[in-house]
This record gives sequence, C-alpha cells and structure tokens, in this order.
Amino acid sequence: MKKLTAGILCAAMAAAMLTGCGGSKDSKELVLYTWEGMFPQEVLDGFEKETGVKVIYSNFDTDETMFEKLSQAKGGDYDIIIADDYILENVIGQGLAEKLDKDKLKNAGNINPLYQGQFYDPSDEYTIPYGAGIPLIVYDPEQVDIEIKGYKDLWDPSLKDSIAIVGNYRVINGITQLSMGETMNEEDVDVIAETGKRLLELAPNIRMIQDDNTQNALLNGEASVAFLYTSQVTAALNENPDLKVVYPEEGLGFGIMGMFIPSEAPDKDAAYQFADYILQPEISAKCTEYIGYYSTNQAADELVNPNLVVPDSVTKGEIVQNVSQEAEEQYSKNWTEFKAACN
Repeated sequence: MKKLTAGILCAAMAAAMLTGCGGSKDSKELVLYTWEGMFPQEVLDGFEKETGVKVIYSNFDTDETMFEKLSQAKGGDYDIIIADDYILENVIGQGLAEKLDKDKLKNAGNINPLYQGQFYDPSDEYTIPYGAGIPLIVYDPEQVDIEIKGYKDLWDPSLKDSIAIVGNYRVINGITQLSMGETMNEEDVDVIAETGKRLLELAPNIRMIQDDNTQNALLNGEASVAFLYTSQVTAALNENPDLKVVYPEEGLGFGIMGMFIPSEAPDKDAAYQFADYILQPEISAKCTEYIGYYSTNQAADELVNPNLVVPDSVTKGEIVQNVSQEAEEQYSKNWTEFKAACN
C-alpha cells in the first residue's frame, strides 16, 4: 500500500551481504524490510530498549521489488517483512515464509478476526495483519435527502450528478457486484456483463471519476457524496468532521498489509519478539495512528482515532484478486463503457 520510493539503507545492505556470503549476522540485530514510513521511530527505539535488539530498517519501493529480493535470497537476508496481500500469496506459494509458531506470539489473540482467513493465508499460518485500506462512502448529510446505508443507495435518482468516485476499475466493478449480491471477484463473464449494465445505470449520478484527492470534490461542494480511499476518507473527516461515513451493509472491499517471517530468516527469535511486540495494544495503536490505515488489532481499537476503526457490526469483507483473462477483459470493457457514459 505504501508505494514510497526509498533506497535500501547502507547498514541493511551490509547485513544482507554478510548473510549472503556465509557470514554471521549480529544476533542483536533484526533486519526489517518494508516500505518507508511504516513505523514511528519511538516504536523501533522502544523495541530495542525492551529487548536489546537493534532494528535495521531496510526499505523497498514496490511489492514486486521485495519479492524479487527475497526470491534471490532464497527466503534469507531479512528477519521480518511487511507487504501487501496479493504478493503474500506468491511468497507463501514459493515457500518463502515461515510457518508461524503461535506459542511464540502470546499477543496473537489481539488480531481482529475480520482481517483473518484471507485468500492468501486462509488458515492464518504464515501472516499477521498490520493494517488495512478500506474504501468507503462519505457524504454530506446536509446536502443529501436520503440515508445512505450501502452501495445500492448510490443508484438512488436523488443523487443525480452528485457523486465523486475513485478511478480503480476493479474496485468500482467490485462494489457494483456487491450491490447485486455477487462477489467482487466474479469470474462468470455473463454475470460481469450484467455488472456492466448496472454500472451504466449509475452513470447519471456520477459527477466525477478521479483517483487523486477525490475528497476535494466533497469538501468544496462539487459533490455531495464520494467513494474514497482510506487516506482520502481520513483527509475529508479531518477537514469536515460533520461528514458521514458509511460502512456499506453489503460488506467491505479492502486491502491488507501482512507481516511475515521469511523461511530462512537469519534471526527468527528476534523476528518473533518483534512481531509479538507490535501486537501489543499500546504499540499497535501507535503504529496505526502513524500510518493512518485501519486498525487490524482489536485490542488496540479503543486507543486509536475512531475514524481508523471498523465498527464491530461489520462482519464481512473481500479483497480484489486476480481473475481469468476473459473475466479481466469484460471488467475492462465495463469500465470503458461506463466512463464514456459518465462524460
């Protein structure tokens, strides 16, 4: 999720070179590999103070870069990694992740079940959720005559020319399918074609399709309803706390960042220590507030901004996954026709 470009720190490179050449890494160091800006420094300093293990923070720019580096290292070089859901499926499939010893994770019970049992790790044997991105509906109750409870309400005729949406074609196809009682990852081309027809019925209500800063249309009054990414929801509420957030009754579409220990991690004991440390409610809350994604630690929910906590009443969600080429082509066709109808 955090696609921030950053070079690998020299210290981390040195550590990786040592392990790759058969040398031994200092047992008091843990090499953490993830995007830049994923942890507040006070959390990393607190871990070192509590355990005596120094964190070497190494960064990648994309999930694909991480996967390539980890594959080259044959599951070694790094002690703990955080990456996105879809790439975790590849990591686990290639045998590059450690099967977790839950006896070493006394705080594992703090994880919110909503984010477990996902397609990439259905039995939760390899990964620990670290944060979730959840696109949601946000609207101005002063400008909208209906109570919006789910995706299906976006089709209400009273919302003509008043909705701003993000420009992710699979997500918009997906929420349309959820409004129809179907899965976001439908493979049946005929069903997907019906999705396209329903999208065309939504077109008159669309004011704007824009992927960046979509919340601005809501804040400046150009739109009265918006379907926004997590960061945009947060930005909108910070600017106008009177806006109403909708957790759609049909279910959520979300993305999850997961933490895992590589299969040949040089210091697995330190990795387990770090993972369990992050699962502490107070520590997890600090991380959630820092990165601005939704909390995946149920025990930390009461400690974070309520805007970063999904209500307990929400019990279902789904992640966009890869589909067949035929299905992909129909999704793309739907999107092309939908955008043309919105212009």
